[in-house]
Amino acid sequence: MAGPPTPAHEVQLETDRLWLRPWQVSEASIQRELWSERDPRVPPHRRIDADGHPTVGEIAQGIRDARPSSTGLLAIERKAAGDVIGYCGLVDSGRGMDGEPELAYELLRRFWGQGYATEASWAVLEWARSSGYDRVSATVWDWNVASRRVLAKLGFTETEHREAHPIHGTSLLTTKQL
Repeated sequence: MAGPPTPAHEVQLETDRLWLRPWQVSEASIQRELWSERDPRVPPHRRIDADGHPTVGEIAQGIRDARPSSTGLLAIERKAAGDVIGYCGLVDSGRGMDGEPELAYELLRRFWGQGYATEASWAVLEWARSSGYDRVSATVWDWNVASRRVLAKLGFTETEHREAHPIHGTSLLTTKQL
């Protein structure tokens, strides 16, 4: 990596149809809706638990407490409608090599299949490249065909690294040279 990356709390990316920007506390309910829509095969720590956690209040507190970082998940806002439809960004998952970030995205189901994940991801990959990263990774469940298609469109290549889980499926590691 060359030079310090731009902190996510300062990032605002633009595409033809989208703004990618830091989350606002008032949008905690959108993050909660994302949690509620997740496939039941997603591991429990990434779904709403039996006691209803995380709550909108807990998510709002997480947005308030967010610390400056060279990575982060940005809200995806549609320019024409002014609504937030999900997130896309870079996370430090520890799965990549040499501190490379991982691309992550998730959209509300009603916005699937409209090219928003691909469009937002291209903007985030350009942010990563301009921030000095040479490579980005992404993990995806083997059963998540739609996300695997998005990653393929973006030029990610599946590696031999796989983590099998008896309940949740196999997690695949993909990478993209920037």
